[in-house]
Amino acid sequence: MNWSILLQIFTINLLYITLNTIRVILTMRGYRRVAPVIAVIEVMIYTVGLSMVMQYLSNPIYLVVYALGFGIGIYTGMMIEDRMALGYSVIYIIADSLDHTLADGLRQLGYGVTIQVGYGRDGERLVLTVLTPRSTERKLYESIDELSPTAFYYSSEAKYIRGGFWTKKIQPKTIVEPTEIEEMHLQQEDFMTEDFMSKEDYQDDEVVQAGEEKESREEES
Repeated sequence: MNWSILLQIFTINLLYITLNTIRVILTMRGYRRVAPVIAVIEVMIYTVGLSMVMQYLSNPIYLVVYALGFGIGIYTGMMIEDRMALGYSVIYIIADSLDHTLADGLRQLGYGVTIQVGYGRDGERLVLTVLTPRSTERKLYESIDELSPTAFYYSSEAKYIRGGFWTKKIQPKTIVEPTEIEEMHLQQEDFMTEDFMSKEDYQDDEVVQAGEEKESREEES
């Protein structure tokens, strides 16, 4: 048994299946230019690996190693594609009330949110639709859990996008981290406090001014 040949067979099939998995996913997502290039490389690697295995059909260990490369290659391809996070996802969020706090919070974080009213068993609920790059999808989930822990949400793939919120060319980098939500709330509270205090000062000034005018009228009379 030649360990060098076994390693070559395993590596070649691992590369082949990894590329095959990525190509299939890219084809389903509409990457028509990249997928054919990967297919050419994939077939070349497959031909080399298959020719090596055919020379050692009498030994089942070579077939087992070839099969191991196949299985691990599928897993590796899926992991790579998940890391690449290509494309967009549509997230549907069902809030447990008609309160717009969740929608307003997501908009402040940089997401485009469309609101509809749904009717569940326990009454009316808000149904939010959010389009997000897959690279920021997990960040969106964390934000939802932070803003509304009881909300129900699920996702689907978006293959074709045109118009709407994304015509503004919003970049993923504009989306705020979930850890910044508390800071945003504090800023809003500070702003509301300052606004309230400024209104009180303005009212106090009006009272003082009215008192002075009254005194001046009394002196004149």
